[in-house]
Amino acid sequence: MNDMPGLLTRVLLIAAAASTVACGNSDSADRPAAPSAEREVHVVRAPGGDREDPYYWIRDDRRQDERVLELIRAENAHTDGVMAGLEPLIGALEAEMAARIPAEQREAPFHDGGYWYYTRYARGAEYPVLARRKGTLAAPEEILLDGNRRAGGPSSFRLAGWDVSPDGKRLLWLEETRGRRQFQLRIRDLETGVVSETGVEGISSASWSPDSRSILRVENHPQTLRAYRVQRLDPDGGEISTLYTESDAAFFATVGRTRSDRYNLVHLESTDSSELRFIADPAPSSDLQLFLRRSPGHKYQADHVADHWVIRTNLDAPNFRIMRAGTDQHDRPSAWTELIAHRDEVFIAEVDPFETFLAFAERADGQRRIRVLDYAGQGERLIAFDEDVHVVQLGRNRDPERRRLQYVYTSPTTPQTTWELDLDSGEQRLLNRLSVDGGFESSDYRVRRLWATARDGAAIPVSLAWHKDTPLDGTAAVLQSAYGAYGRSEEPGFSGDRLSLLDRGMVFAIAHVRGGQEMGRDWYEQGRLLNKRNTFTDFIDVTRFLVDEQLVDGDRVFAAGASAGGLLVAAVANMAPERYAGIVAAVPFVDVVTTMLDESIPLTSSEFAEWGNPREADVYRYMLSYSPYDNVERRDYPPMLVTAGLWDSQVQYWEPVKWVARLRHRKTDDNPLLLAVDLHAGHGGRSGRFRRLERQAMEYAFLLDLAGLGG
Repeated sequence: MNDMPGLLTRVLLIAAAASTVACGNSDSADRPAAPSAEREVHVVRAPGGDREDPYYWIRDDRRQDERVLELIRAENAHTDGVMAGLEPLIGALEAEMAARIPAEQREAPFHDGGYWYYTRYARGAEYPVLARRKGTLAAPEEILLDGNRRAGGPSSFRLAGWDVSPDGKRLLWLEETRGRRQFQLRIRDLETGVVSETGVEGISSASWSPDSRSILRVENHPQTLRAYRVQRLDPDGGEISTLYTESDAAFFATVGRTRSDRYNLVHLESTDSSELRFIADPAPSSDLQLFLRRSPGHKYQADHVADHWVIRTNLDAPNFRIMRAGTDQHDRPSAWTELIAHRDEVFIAEVDPFETFLAFAERADGQRRIRVLDYAGQGERLIAFDEDVHVVQLGRNRDPERRRLQYVYTSPTTPQTTWELDLDSGEQRLLNRLSVDGGFESSDYRVRRLWATARDGAAIPVSLAWHKDTPLDGTAAVLQSAYGAYGRSEEPGFSGDRLSLLDRGMVFAIAHVRGGQEMGRDWYEQGRLLNKRNTFTDFIDVTRFLVDEQLVDGDRVFAAGASAGGLLVAAVANMAPERYAGIVAAVPFVDVVTTMLDESIPLTSSEFAEWGNPREADVYRYMLSYSPYDNVERRDYPPMLVTAGLWDSQVQYWEPVKWVARLRHRKTDDNPLLLAVDLHAGHGGRSGRFRRLERQAMEYAFLLDLAGLGG
């Protein structure tokens, strides 16, 4: 429940509001009147107690109710009217962010099956081109897929996973145009160029079989959208057979292929446990085999290279360890051999197995680093970095026979940089650095890692970035961001867009709150289920720390979060509204209790282990204590910009719309409360590397104006 939708096309009220001045510095009397949603009697019943929900009528699963659409259009018009005075700033922001994006761009190539694969952007293009060269990078380019030709006109066009058949002759990929994340499977014959339209919608992942003759794909449930059914497709004959159906609503399925190209894998994941099944070559038409039966609390992943499996597992290892098993020893943990032991202070995040060595990314003190275990008698090697705040991840390492490791480095001051380590010579070679136009100089910016103390004594990592000319003396505005859910760490990487804030004197802070996994698995456990409130209080305590240390201006602290991060800032708006001068809540998950009571809503049943099941009395009371929609009070709230996507499959549009309606009814201030609902997009908003900037520019303009930095 992830990304942000964008600014909508200017509509009806702009003309009437043409004289409106900037939202943050204008008198409330100058603004267009806000919509007022009707209130109707509706009771949401639950074992823990009944609740009245006067805005329940705003939910329309078909998205066709004219009364609902009329309210949304009125909210959009109100937002456009209030923001009309900021159009020059929005335009300037959008132009300078676009100017930083190179007209032409190519990502780092990677080697697989005798080819070098890469994606690139043509001059001024919105979508990538997937291409390859045979043997060497000097060979002629072969274009496999042009996203711009596939996209046509839809504003929410998305390409998902792609896979070239092991024989190199055919390409499959997933695409969709609504923003609902219900993808269609496409196949292209790379020898003839013919594209096959499979006619199937609602696919979430797909993979070629090892013999290149069939495709495994995962079908989503038509109502809950849960990825639950694994099918085999014969792309030549059109025959479809079901291999596996996941009956446990807490689990979802994905498919892939091992690095050895010997097996198809079916990954079955829930929040706190997992299971793997596979199909063995040379009999790809056989039934799935069980790798290791699922058990509560056990999460594992496995990959196959040469003659063995490499397994990342939390069995007796909360922060994970890495094991090795013979090809036929997968279902006997007692026969596994430990490669990397569990460590209390280090979290193992990802693993890339090769035939002669093993590479893995780990976290220590909240920072990522890469370690290499060389089987050829060279022991372990640590790839560490000096920059105080950074991100390092394993790159595209598809060829397990190579003795070269690709990894990616970035930081708030360093654009994404791809390196290659030669295991034999020790040489590290720069493969690619994403360029940033528009006069960017890395030396103009500064970063720092700090530690804030939470109210219960926990030490919370904080990543700061700012322009070298901005003093950290208590006078600068700050935008504080966080996510804090699903064990997903909020990485302090580079953002060309964010430079528009830093260049205007705003500090950017990431609060690495509990609920993420920055400090290991326990950091996540302390921020979910009946510990969820730690996520919100950590965020508030980071704000208090930044102000008390006189690093930033306490009167100009702003908060932003998306999806589960939107829930975070919405909860904070109820718990400590006086601390924030403005909030951006993008596609926020705010109607927590009602959504988690209704298993017909997409994703609900698979998330009980994250949020809890409110049909249990103690869980109901706890969730009710923080659910933003249920805790709106008659009090002053800071200025807020809220975004939603009509076709959002992760956070249904009615959650933010209902929340804004209740806020309008109850809040006692005259601060702007703006809602922008994208009628043509879903959770990720508008697609395309330039088109998406309209959304970002609107959000930044809203914040900069409130901070007095919009001039």
